[in-house]
Amino acid sequence: MRVDISRMEEEQAKIILQETGGLAIITIHRPHKRNALTANMWNQLAEIGEKVLDNPKNKVLLLRGHGEQFTAGSDIGEFHEMSLDEAENSFILMEKAISTIEKLPLPTIGVINGPAMGAGLELALACDLRIGSEKARLGIPVGKLGITINNKFAKRVVDLVGPSVTKELVYLGRILKAEEAYSLGMLNYLANETELDRYALRMGKLVASMSPASLLAVKQSVNECINSTPALWTGSTPFVDQQDFSEGVAAFVEKRAPKFKRRTNS
Repeated sequence: MRVDISRMEEEQAKIILQETGGLAIITIHRPHKRNALTANMWNQLAEIGEKVLDNPKNKVLLLRGHGEQFTAGSDIGEFHEMSLDEAENSFILMEKAISTIEKLPLPTIGVINGPAMGAGLELALACDLRIGSEKARLGIPVGKLGITINNKFAKRVVDLVGPSVTKELVYLGRILKAEEAYSLGMLNYLANETELDRYALRMGKLVASMSPASLLAVKQSVNECINSTPALWTGSTPFVDQQDFSEGVAAFVEKRAPKFKRRTNS
């Protein structure tokens, strides 16, 4: 029975690509785990993101989560079974996938129905535009996990909400509801949940009707204006704190409050 359940869960964990009418639609599908991505799924996302460019008919990418979740981010339970080095490598795969989406020479639209947390928020912010339903929830609840935020992640948030709010989201573990995220600029548009997919398709088709040269030029020009942060994530700025990460992940899995030890400068 355990093997059957495991096989069923593996079948449910997938990244789906659909292509229709000039739109490429990527869906994160892992409903039994709030669409949380494993290391393998992050790798799949990067590969599928690159595959979108193989079809010259694709003019716009829509990125969404299955059901009432965008994605809870990386699978914390999987981290509990990894060494610190393996966990760090998983984060590197995560950043590779997010950067792949971010750097696509196509307009990208994140469709946010439900929570977009941690790495899920970062993935949403890597999209050019974001549409959220009233169920959208955005946050960076890493303070209880010992996950560190490097400058690439921080810059994606700071560019939209500023340095103080970025720190607040981590310091307090605060989760933004849809209206507040919209008012801060994290969401470009709000739509009723029942209309969200149709709204996103209409917007995608509208964008796809514009001059590809104009779209690419504005995306490249904007990126050149704001992308002045060096890529420190490749090793000099680790994602995993050597002490707090193990305790934070264990506490998450065991459903208890973490017991972090006080640090000294020595």
